Amino acid sequence: MKFFLLLSAVGVCWAQYNPHTRQGRTAILHLFEWRWADIAVECERYLARKGFGGVQVSPPNENAVITNPYRPWWERYQPVSYKLCTRSGNEDEFRNMVTRCNNVGVRIYVDAVINHMCAESNAPGTSSTCGNYYNPQNREFPAVPYSGWDFNDAKCKTGSGGIENYNDAAQVRDCRLTGLLDLALEKDYVRTKIAEYMNYLIDIGVAGFRLDASKHMWPGDIKAILDKLNNLNTNWFPEGSRPFIFQEVIDLGGEAIKSSEYFGNGRVTEFKYGAKLGTVIRKWNGEKMAYLKNWGEGWGFMPSDRALVFVDNHDNQRGHGAGGASILTFWDARMYKMAVGFMLAHPYGIARVMSSYRWERHFENGKDVNDWIGPPNNNGATKEVTINPDTTCGNDWVCEHRWRQIRNMVAFRNIADGEPFTNWWDNGSNQVAFGRGNKAFIVFNNDDWSLSLTLQTGLPAGTYCDVISGDKVGGDCTGSRVYVSDDGTAEFSISNTAEDPFIAIHAGSKL
Repeated sequence: MKFFLLLSAVGVCWAQYNPHTRQGRTAILHLFEWRWADIAVECERYLARKGFGGVQVSPPNENAVITNPYRPWWERYQPVSYKLCTRSGNEDEFRNMVTRCNNVGVRIYVDAVINHMCAESNAPGTSSTCGNYYNPQNREFPAVPYSGWDFNDAKCKTGSGGIENYNDAAQVRDCRLTGLLDLALEKDYVRTKIAEYMNYLIDIGVAGFRLDASKHMWPGDIKAILDKLNNLNTNWFPEGSRPFIFQEVIDLGGEAIKSSEYFGNGRVTEFKYGAKLGTVIRKWNGEKMAYLKNWGEGWGFMPSDRALVFVDNHDNQRGHGAGGASILTFWDARMYKMAVGFMLAHPYGIARVMSSYRWERHFENGKDVNDWIGPPNNNGATKEVTINPDTTCGNDWVCEHRWRQIRNMVAFRNIADGEPFTNWWDNGSNQVAFGRGNKAFIVFNNDDWSLSLTLQTGLPAGTYCDVISGDKVGGDCTGSRVYVSDDGTAEFSISNTAEDPFIAIHAGSKL
């Protein structure tokens, strides 16, 4: 009996690391600031067919409406209540999206803002996405309800009430982050209200949560909330399934708080991943792709089975968060596609693909002063995601997940899932190649000269379509072809001036 209980406990614990994607779907996608109606359609028309496992959506709960500056992206991180109405849509539209995405096997993960409510500086009133009254100066949030008892004002020991020293773990967790009212998560009432909100979403059918600002919460408080959560909805998930949890913890080293403190609750965002990979692809600080041979734990990253990885996210593509200037984004399209291609080919962690929108950048003293701009909109109403004849997106939506090179690498990752990291080759500089068992192989040329040589791919003999330069359509290939000999070798040629200086083949691209 004791043995069975131990196994049950381990099963519940391990379930929180599992994204509950369908078999053969491994990558997840962040559709940043998309409307619920557009996500529902995208699940049905594209994501399920292209093998995406799930979608991280923007916070669905009521937030303060910020008009100075006008409707910035970060207003979504200023909660007023846990009612389901935002500029992405109302509760009915949210429910419809979750149902339609789950019905085609694409999971929904909610960005949960539970560390804080809105900023103290917001004016009291009903300027919020559902129109509910709130008064942050008096700590009044009647739509929850929260009052002054439910915040950490008395617990914070700094003169300003905000975080003043990131080497003081208590300050980071008990004081206000950029003026946002810090919830007293040690109180059972507050934990219960948060769990009620998350359980409401679980019952609708969401598969898990990104926990925003997890570094600013005590791991034990997070665990106490997670312990109150329901199992997932059995309409779409096996009996006893626990919600997938990934926690936003920015840990680049050198601070009091470590990512490892959060491993017991679920996966953790590995911010070193995008920062280091950007430095390598940019060839800064003497870094070379040849050094990626022991990528992952060998670079000081967290264990693969605890990591959620990404090249960029909604914060650091704007210079916020972590990673600095090395972070690659859609603005650096050629290098960005290489970085995302490498991430999706490599077995480390659960990979999340970013899907963004454009804004008009304006730099002053090296900083983009327009980094606050919210999603494409008409007088504050978020624009529909339109699809162009070439399958790219319109209305200023970037849709990196629809770029051929990225969506085809999602298929590469799905086919290579569970296969070992094999057949590494490098030239000591920035030309590298590696395989995934006998299922897939990829070659990069990030040097200033051409690559032309024969490499061992580990793949069965035959003709393969390079999924970077084109698509396999029926028995044909719209891009270049790679011929694998009986001994598993193939010739590769990549010009250093190629639009996409990498080639990828896999079992599914065999002609």
